[in-house]
Amino acid sequence: MSTEYTNPLFTVDSVLFTVKNEQLLVLLVKRAQAPFIGDWGLPGGFIDVQKDKNTDATASRKLEAKTGLNPAYLEQLHAISGPDRDPRGFSVTLAYFALVAYQDVSPQIASVESASWIAVKDLVKLNLAFDHLQIIETARQRLQQKTLYSMTPVFCLPTQFTIAQLKSVIETIIEKPIQRKSLMRRIEASDIFEISEEKIPSGGRMAQLYTLKPGADLVNFERNLSL
Repeated sequence: MSTEYTNPLFTVDSVLFTVKNEQLLVLLVKRAQAPFIGDWGLPGGFIDVQKDKNTDATASRKLEAKTGLNPAYLEQLHAISGPDRDPRGFSVTLAYFALVAYQDVSPQIASVESASWIAVKDLVKLNLAFDHLQIIETARQRLQQKTLYSMTPVFCLPTQFTIAQLKSVIETIIEKPIQRKSLMRRIEASDIFEISEEKIPSGGRMAQLYTLKPGADLVNFERNLSL
């Protein structure tokens, strides 16, 4: 017998972002079950009271089952509730947002027909289930604010990355250019990065590779990066 709690409908959904080719992408799954069968939606689902010690565990479990991914950055966004959000009845959703370096996705569960990275700017062209479009927009705004005041976008990059790659990811998220010298000052002040011994070709020269220090805590800055 299933131990998932369904009365009222209490779900956990995650907005998973990445950046590729200077585009902000969100991971969506095509629903293989009603309601909204065949529509795109966020990976998520019901809490399992025997498997999940908390809602963070639910979010991680559902992300892995529906996308094959286990993001290093996962943050609670907000709660949404109401009687008209789900045709099955009154629903409460705890939304998360997560970041990951771009990689292929592979659903492992029958309730998902497929999973795909979709450019955020193209979401208006799709049929999205429930109120997931609004949830994604709230998460995008949160990501922009965190990008202006922290080094959170580093989680959209592979383990080793260049300053140019980090700068590009930040500019894609906040939708405006930043000065390299401002970024370098922030990197030095944060003290969360290590310089790798390796370099890679970049623009006709060799670019230094950086990595995030193990267990590093993200620093929040008082000054807006774009100022």
